[in-house]
This record gives sequence, C-alpha cells and structure tokens, in this order.
Amino acid sequence: MTRGPAFVDSVSVVVEGGRGGSGATAFRREKGVPRGGPSGGDGGSGGDVILVADTDLTTLSDYRYGGERRAERGRHGEGGNRSGRSGGDLELRVPPGTVVIDDADGEVLGEVVAVGDRLLVARGGRRGRGNASFASATHQAPRRWEPGGEGDRRTLRLELKLLADVGLVGEPNAGKSTLLSRISGARPRVADYPFTTLSPCLGVVELPDFRSFVVADIPGIIEGAHLGKGLGHRFLRHIERTRVLVIMVPVDSPDPGQTLAILRRELERYSRHLARLPYGVALSKTDLLPPGSPMPSLEVPDAVGLFGVSAVTGQGIAELLEGCWRQLSRAPRKH
Repeated sequence: MTRGPAFVDSVSVVVEGGRGGSGATAFRREKGVPRGGPSGGDGGSGGDVILVADTDLTTLSDYRYGGERRAERGRHGEGGNRSGRSGGDLELRVPPGTVVIDDADGEVLGEVVAVGDRLLVARGGRRGRGNASFASATHQAPRRWEPGGEGDRRTLRLELKLLADVGLVGEPNAGKSTLLSRISGARPRVADYPFTTLSPCLGVVELPDFRSFVVADIPGIIEGAHLGKGLGHRFLRHIERTRVLVIMVPVDSPDPGQTLAILRRELERYSRHLARLPYGVALSKTDLLPPGSPMPSLEVPDAVGLFGVSAVTGQGIAELLEGCWRQLSRAPRKH
C-alpha cells in the first residue's frame, strides 16, 4: 500500500545569517597622481534568513532531518572604491501557522500566519569598512580596514499549528473522520479500529449563501493522554487556534456523561485556553440507536448546543453545521 508523506509538525533547524564581507585596503595608482588617496571599498552585508508562509506546504517535512541553513555571505571590498556585493537572503518556506521558538531559551520569536507573512530569524553580519571610509583631513592615507561581522546563528524549533475555525475532539472511533468526510471534501482514513487517524486533517465546509469554514480533525484522545497514553496530547496544538470545539461522544458509549467528562478534563490539563473555548456536543452514530429509542441524556449547561448526528444517514448534520456557524459569527478571529 502506498502511503503519503509523513505529517511532520515539529522540527529543529539551525539557521545562520551570512557573514559580512571585509573591507579592503588599497590606494589609487593613476598616471599623474603621485600620491593617490585610499581607495579600499567596503564589504557587502551578509544575507538574512527569513521564514515565509507558503500555502503550497502543509507540513514541516522539508526540515525533518534538521541540518543547517545559511544565508549567502557578503563579498569583500576591492580597490578602486569598489564595494563588495551583499549576500542574498535565504528564504525558508513553511506552512501558514508555523510558530518559531528559540531552542536556547524557549523564547517565541514570532509566527507566520497569513499568506506571504515574513519573519526574520537570523540577521546577516554587518559589512566591514575599507580604508577609504577612514580617510580624513588629518589622516589622509589610512591603512585601517574592518573585517565583516558574523551573522546570527541559532537553533530554532518550528511548531506547526493548523489554521482551522472548528476543532473536532473525541475518543478514538468517535466518528470524527467519518463526519469530516461527510461534511467536506477531505478524505481522512476511516476504519473500524482505534487510532485510525494518526495525523490531523483539515476540511472546508461549504454552507448555502457562500458561507464556509475550516474544520480540523485530530487523532483520538483517551483518558490519561496528558500522561502520554495513546497518542498523548501532541496533536492538541492543532486546535489551539480554533474558535469553536465540537466534542463528539458516540451514542453507544457505555457512559456518555463520563466520556464527555474525560474529554473535558484532558483539554483542561493540556490548556486552559482550549478548555474555555465555546463548545458544542455532538452525540454521534445515532444510526446505531434502535428505532424509537431516546437519545442519551447529557447535562451540558455551558455548551452552545447538543446535537444528535449520524454521518451515515446525515441526521442532524445540517443543524450541527448551522450551530457552528452561529457561534463562529459571534467569536472574533484571532489570526
């Protein structure tokens, strides 16, 4: 079976700005000018390393093997007051939603979110001055020159946080991937065994009147995920930017109320921000209920809605999507 490229959402990479070119020491040698003045040109500045958001990329797989990325160095100055050429900048293309962290001290240097966003992560070295720059009325033949400066060098940790409006949260086999494939053009892997989804998946939901929003499906969460059980909390970063959560609880769960409580608790242990996001509860797989059977009873006074849905029959899906849209209309964008 052919597999697609691995989903890589966290990498380390070493970046270095280009070294600046050194200045030159030279003197004019012209016919009829027995004592020509200094003519050593300045060196060129070193190139910068810049991260650029590129929508053609969806993972950080280009950087999965680490390595070093260096910008071009500046050229040295020359005689005849010729300055060296500055080094070219190095642009590293990353997916929108990439956060940049200095690995040395954990400082967040910035992020690239919108298409075309640029973030300077390593500045090139300064240019060195040639001896012509040191000439003065009292010092007409200087031999002084400057070497070019070193460029910034640092180890970066790049973390990708997907850009989505709605995040689907649930235990393995809660029906998240099936729902996403029903409401969007996304085609996540769907199977009847746990942890079918091993990486996040995005889908665009289109509603009447030209309305649309992006939904993120992340791998299932189990009790104890904060301790590393199952796939742990690793993928929860991909719904940190969402504005609304949909917590999915299958109707065939032995105790739907307990399942919901576990999921809410795991969200809280990962991030208070996530736990405080507006959320709706979707009772999934309602097609498994015997005809005439009531929906499981859940007490969710702080939820924006309780929806019974079936990705197989389509029951309740329109109501769920309209509920998400209403909440998105109230929740301001943060990116």
